[in-house]
Amino acid sequence: MADFRHETERLILRDWREEDWEPFWQHLNTPTVMRHLGGVADAETRQRAQERLIQYNNEAGHTFWVVERHDDGGHLSDEILGFCGLKLCNEPKGPIGDVEAGWRLREDAWGRGYAKEAAQASLDLAFERFDAPHVIALTVEENVASWGLMKRLGMKRREDMDFPDTVSWALGETIIVYRIERDEWEAQHG
Repeated sequence: MADFRHETERLILRDWREEDWEPFWQHLNTPTVMRHLGGVADAETRQRAQERLIQYNNEAGHTFWVVERHDDGGHLSDEILGFCGLKLCNEPKGPIGDVEAGWRLREDAWGRGYAKEAAQASLDLAFERFDAPHVIALTVEENVASWGLMKRLGMKRREDMDFPDTVSWALGETIIVYRIERDEWEAQHG
C-alpha cells in the first residue's frame, strides 16, 4: 500500500517519517500549545504518543497525520505545522470505536485557517474513504478555539456523550464531545 498523502489547497496531510518527530515536538510541545492537552510532555510521554500515532495507522489505516504547508512556489515546505486526522476513539468512558477527528497545530500557524482546512479534509476522508457513519471530536470546555472550530465544521455538541477524563490529557476535566452525522456532512457538500 502506498504511503498516505492527501493535498488541500494549501496543505499536505501525510504519514509520519522518523525525521518528523524532532521538529514536531520542538514546535508543538510548548506551554501554550499543550495548555489543554495535559501540559508540556516529558520524553516518556512523547514516546508513548509517537507509538500510539503509528499504532492507530497500523490498526485502522488512518491516524493524526503530519500537516505541512505548500510553499508559494508549489514546492513542499519543510516546516511541520502539526497534525490532523482520524483515529478510533479509545478514551476510557468515551465513545469507544467511534471515528474521531483531531488536530494540533503550532502556535505560529494559529489564526490562518489551517486547522479548519486540515480538519475539513479529515472529515471528508472519514466519510468518503473510510465510510464513517458519523465523526466525533473531543476537547474540554475551556478550549474555546477547539470547540469553536468543531462548530464551524458543522459538528454539534453532544452533552449526552460527555465523559470524565481518566487519562490525564484533560487534567481531570470533563471531556466534551461534538459530533457530525453522515447526512449532515452530505448536506454541507450537497
